[in-house]
Amino acid sequence: MAEPKQESLDKILKYVKGFAEKSGTVMHPTPAVTEAVVKGLAMHIDELGKPLCPCNFYKDKQAEAKLRRWMCACDEMQIYKYCHCLLFVREDGMPITEYLPEGHEGREIYGLITDPTPDKGRALKHKAATTPAPPDEPAPSVK
Repeated sequence: MAEPKQESLDKILKYVKGFAEKSGTVMHPTPAVTEAVVKGLAMHIDELGKPLCPCNFYKDKQAEAKLRRWMCACDEMQIYKYCHCLLFVREDGMPITEYLPEGHEGREIYGLITDPTPDKGRALKHKAATTPAPPDEPAPSVK
């Protein structure tokens, strides 16, 4: 397996550090986790010109790279502050699942993990799925 260019590694590491600070998260406390994800992102920069999430499998990477949803920081991170790669986590190494919709695999796997910095991150939170009111309860009125 080819190694990413040092320039790409440096670029993505700088981005990851800045995004962690901006989002109120930290890079995973296990160096091997952080290194693997950063290396995968850097390899995608070399291959595709974009930091496509390395933790997903894509039928067509080129086509996927044209979309926004799996570019680091991906839509899940921007909307729900959840990083399935475990690159952006709380200081204890746990992913934030507090904002995920019910039934999301992250919530099912990890349970409810609260956000220690709710005032940071979630630039696209307005795109979060809303949970409809149960059938026996009226939906809240909007005034």
